[in-house]
Amino acid sequence: MKVSREGKKVHIRRSQPAWTKLDNTAILFPVIASKDMSNVYRISVTLKEEIDGDLLQQAQDIVLPQVLAFRMRLKMGLFWYYFEENDKKPPKVMPENSFPGAYINKSRNNNYMFRVTYYKKRINLEVFHALTDGFGGLVFLRELAYQYLRLAHPDVFAGEKDRLSPGLVLDMEDAYVKSFRKPKSRAEAYKSKKALIIKGEKLPKGELGVIHGYFPLGELKAAAKKHNVTLNQYLVGAFVYAVYKEYAKGMPLDRPIGCCVPVDLRGFYNSHTMKNFFAMVMAQFKPEKEEYSFEEVIAIVAESLKDQVTKENLDTILSYNVSNEQNIFLRPIPIFIKNIAIRSVYYATADATTATVTNVGNVQMRDPYKDYISHFYAMLAMSRGQSLKGAIVSFNDTVIITFTTTLVDVSIQKCFFRMIRQDGVTVAVESNRFD
Repeated sequence: MKVSREGKKVHIRRSQPAWTKLDNTAILFPVIASKDMSNVYRISVTLKEEIDGDLLQQAQDIVLPQVLAFRMRLKMGLFWYYFEENDKKPPKVMPENSFPGAYINKSRNNNYMFRVTYYKKRINLEVFHALTDGFGGLVFLRELAYQYLRLAHPDVFAGEKDRLSPGLVLDMEDAYVKSFRKPKSRAEAYKSKKALIIKGEKLPKGELGVIHGYFPLGELKAAAKKHNVTLNQYLVGAFVYAVYKEYAKGMPLDRPIGCCVPVDLRGFYNSHTMKNFFAMVMAQFKPEKEEYSFEEVIAIVAESLKDQVTKENLDTILSYNVSNEQNIFLRPIPIFIKNIAIRSVYYATADATTATVTNVGNVQMRDPYKDYISHFYAMLAMSRGQSLKGAIVSFNDTVIITFTTTLVDVSIQKCFFRMIRQDGVTVAVESNRFD
């Protein structure tokens, strides 16, 4: 049900069932979630004007009834977790009062698995990852921004309706299952060899350090082209090099630097699902000699990613993951036993990861809405063994990478920005803490 601006109740016909299974990736997050490992990500949009909290609440309450994927609550069955449509009052939009990615206490949030907050000119959408990935979060945030601007500027957007964007697909298919093909063999899709873990003095409990880096898209593309790599390969390679130089001190290592890179699978399998649909690949670099140049590390990382981000390899990863879930011998096992097994597998995989760098992609906004928008950001919360993560978003010819960390030392981030600046790219940096 939807409430219009005139206060009239308008029923939305539901074309999807009132409950749904968790997708293959979402199964993990309820099992490992805690206050220290929230599995909550943030996507933000900064406008060119101060946010009106009352209008933002109205905007959320108009958009939410039209997006079933965000109207779900998590339930625990005998054998699996599942989603059930949430008919409770929409969550309250609040001024920002915590660090990004804080744990979402669903019982205090009317059982919703997302929250919307604001600070000055910024609107924040924070999502429990079981609900959807960055693609789904971005879809919701864009529609929220559209609706907010209609309310804030009724004269400018007088011809616009409360409906969602034309042509928007809100599919809730389980794309993992739809795209599944029986694997040719039971070979492991993931390597669990232990990786370098970044350690150091921690920030006070509950705090999160945030550093934004801004780059002109054209200059960054030129730098990547100079190294004969893609923009994403270049940024991940620069990050791995910064870890190598600042944390490993440019020395040979017994363990590799393993940078986890999520890959959106929708383009590979022709899907627009609002559920999670991504796979993890690992950019690995193991220093074995005394000195590697920036160019060498970029090339090694790019080759590592190139070999893995192929349809054939992604088929292997997807088939391995889904076949484990669909194993008929596992289905009747009670959920508390499954949870123990899921945790053990996760811990083994987590120990093989140094950090994560994800690219949410290039955000497109319609005219004239985009004229009211300054930037988009994405931020990741910390997870087991990872005290530093990066998230990349592009908007309006600007690339923004946001590093989040629980460590006091920011030398890795400084090295990252320094190397890109030395490659001829203009760099602007801002942070909530920066020595």
